[in-house]
Amino acid sequence: MSRLNLAIRPMTRQELDIGVEWAAAEGWNPGLHDADSFYAADPDGFLIGLLGDEPIGMISAVKYGSDFGFIGFYIVRPAYRRQGYGSALWEAAMRVLEGRFTGLDGVVEQQENYRKSGFVLAYNNVRYQGLIPVQAWSHDESIVPLASIASDELQRYDAQLFPAGRETFLGSWISQQGSTALACLHKGSLAGYGVIRPCRTGFRVGPLFANEGRFAERLLRALAARLPEGSIIQLDIPSVNPAAVALVQTYGMARVFETARMYSGPAPSLAIEYMFGVTTFELG
Repeated sequence: MSRLNLAIRPMTRQELDIGVEWAAAEGWNPGLHDADSFYAADPDGFLIGLLGDEPIGMISAVKYGSDFGFIGFYIVRPAYRRQGYGSALWEAAMRVLEGRFTGLDGVVEQQENYRKSGFVLAYNNVRYQGLIPVQAWSHDESIVPLASIASDELQRYDAQLFPAGRETFLGSWISQQGSTALACLHKGSLAGYGVIRPCRTGFRVGPLFANEGRFAERLLRALAARLPEGSIIQLDIPSVNPAAVALVQTYGMARVFETARMYSGPAPSLAIEYMFGVTTFELG
């Protein structure tokens, strides 16, 4: 029990569905089947705040490995905002991740509040939305199902782009219901991979990782080709990768949303130039 008579505890898997509905109401456009993958990442990593039996807020504090964590899903229902409940949830999440290097994707307008807790801006992630013409795809032997790639090879590649191992999460994410996961090979080696999944509105690509812009574009075209023609596609890119910016501009995608990627210290050394689409704002 926190101050303000707010009870804070880990969410059950069923309660996480409530949180996803709240995220949808906020306009965050979650994936239709994200909750199972999120919960697989860390079943104790989602906190719910209750007044009596009524859920009024939530926050995620997901642990990766022994020393990294990610905060997301920070939502207080509109009727209960500006009453201190959000602060209580934040403090609970910070206690869960105490001693861990921590990241978050926060609303840009809240950067100053996160700075007060010691978070430092690394860069902004920007969501783009648009159509990828089906005719843009032609068969490409370098594009193969991601399931054909050995798990240890995938984990080595992903380690260049995420601060900690996330084998359990990735295993669930790339096999999510309704999704397509593809790899790009170059000279017989993994040169990138991408996942597209159905969301409340259209489809979202994430992650989209590739050694070069041409590989990222091949993956994007191939993923789009698996969808009904005219499907809306969203892609969240790090604004500091010029090749990713060029990719969304190539297809005339429109900027629709932005977050501040922040860390509880200097940004980790990651291959940002390989990052053409982040996995998810909620879990990193």
